Amino acid sequence: MTILDAIIQGVVQGLTEFLPVSSSGHLAITQHITGVAGEGNLFFNVMLHVGTLVAVVAFYHKLIWSLIKEFFRMIGDIFTGKFKWSKMNYERNLIVMLVIALIPLFVMFIPIPGSDMKVKDLADVFSGAQILIVTACSLILTSVLLTVGAVFNRKNSSTAGFKHMQSGSAESGRESYGILDAVCVGCMQVAAALLPGLSRSGSTLAVGEMRGINKQKALDFTFILGIPSILAAALLEGKDALEHGIDIDPAVIAVGIVVSAVVGYLSIWLFKWFLKSDKMIVFIVYTAIVGVALAVISIIEIINGTNVFTGQPAALFV
Repeated sequence: MTILDAIIQGVVQGLTEFLPVSSSGHLAITQHITGVAGEGNLFFNVMLHVGTLVAVVAFYHKLIWSLIKEFFRMIGDIFTGKFKWSKMNYERNLIVMLVIALIPLFVMFIPIPGSDMKVKDLADVFSGAQILIVTACSLILTSVLLTVGAVFNRKNSSTAGFKHMQSGSAESGRESYGILDAVCVGCMQVAAALLPGLSRSGSTLAVGEMRGINKQKALDFTFILGIPSILAAALLEGKDALEHGIDIDPAVIAVGIVVSAVVGYLSIWLFKWFLKSDKMIVFIVYTAIVGVALAVISIIEIINGTNVFTGQPAALFV
């Protein structure tokens, strides 16, 4: 892998980790086109995730710091009997709901009957496929979910009431999550972790909008929720990659981390601007076009048995 490969994949990871277009799907497509794959590349993917983790922590450092302080205050209240569920402030509610939203991730470690795999291993099966039909279908599903989320957001805005109209506020919906909201987001995050092409940020944002959450608060929840999720994925994949050995120039790894961090920071800002400006149609159309195009390419590859970009043999099942 060269420095140029690191820059390209760092840009792809930084853009797609936070924009609602699926980083795993685009990395799979990039690697499918370039023919760059293997265990060494798995470790490089982990390092790219570390870069985007740095980006989200840097962007939300003030909120993260306030959540850390509120967490310790909440622990103190629990032990002194002062904690009141009905009187939680925004930060305390966010902490509790983040924990609840992470619980469905334990499904990933359930063994699959009749195999030596766990549920989480399906992600490697799908993303490592020689033909990306699952990725294609998941991108199309992302477009559908973004469309439904946008429809619900408009519905929330239209029914927000005369008070919002009087104040000139373009924002509407609840700012605090409930238990069912958090569970729904958590379950969608599991689906996004398993299916390359299903955007984690886009799908969990859409679920929040469907549940009537303010779109900017839903996006903040999605990004903060991504911190432990990205960290867990990096640790698990990093362990697997280290067991197989690493054969990548440290300079290449460093470039990839820096590029994904810088581009990731900018993509968070860009996504929030698109959402605030009601320009989500850009991502709806993009994921639909890429998904349909990839589906057509996958069908051609199934028929011909070869990768249309590299000419290498490709099979639907390996």
